[in-house]
Amino acid sequence: MTEVARLVRLPNLVIAAAGVLAGGWIALARIALPAPLAFAALCGAALGAYGFIRNDIADAAADAVSHPERPIPSGAIHPETADWYARWALLAAMGLLLLALRAGAPPLAMLPCFLGAWGALGDYSPGLKRLGLGNVAVALVAGLPLFFGAAAVNRPREGLVPWAIAGWIHVVRELVKDIEDLPGDQAVRRRTLPILIGRAGAAKVAAAIALAFVPVSLLLPYRAQYGGAYFAVALVAQLAVLVAAARLVVGRIERVSALLKGAMVVGLIALVAGRVT
Repeated sequence: MTEVARLVRLPNLVIAAAGVLAGGWIALARIALPAPLAFAALCGAALGAYGFIRNDIADAAADAVSHPERPIPSGAIHPETADWYARWALLAAMGLLLLALRAGAPPLAMLPCFLGAWGALGDYSPGLKRLGLGNVAVALVAGLPLFFGAAAVNRPREGLVPWAIAGWIHVVRELVKDIEDLPGDQAVRRRTLPILIGRAGAAKVAAAIALAFVPVSLLLPYRAQYGGAYFAVALVAQLAVLVAAARLVVGRIERVSALLKGAMVVGLIALVAGRVT
């Protein structure tokens, strides 16, 4: 079970489910767990598991170079077994989506989100990443749980600002991961930014996007009339992003990805605090 948990990125699935719940709470301006939101959170986690597994199957050759310790390249899980897990995760996500719709979630808001995420996750490594579009796709999908949660409680507009903020910081993290994955991506001839402009150039681009995140994460919530609690809590996340940007400028990418993930978690708390308190 430990290897399966690593395959599906269990901590990331918890964050995905929390993101859906947070989106619902932001939209409702209160902490509550209506049935559509509960099913949507579980659906988001199941769909995330599908995406992570499909990504690892498609990335097996590249991971053998950059991340040989991962479950598939290390031999801990056979690709066919991983594919079986992915199929069941997708079926679970579909079933949970149907339960959310049956409980009252609006299909016109939920179905496009689900289908878009399904398509992007399924084609991330084999198609979008090879074309150099992987960062954009992942950023859109990674921020989607917040919008998905707001849509589940029939207030999708309230999820737009959180989606934009989450997507922005995910672009930075995905660029950092591309730098870390450079040897493996070169081995399978992908067109990622570090391959096209070099490691140092990609790090500077990521730093510039990280620096731009700070004013964006202030302006959008201000215009959406978030409460003062958002700005107080978000300060921690913004400082973490600034530290990450500084490290990227000097070419030190060690622990930057973990630093950005921590900023995401704090940012999630800030977004909820800005609406609920």
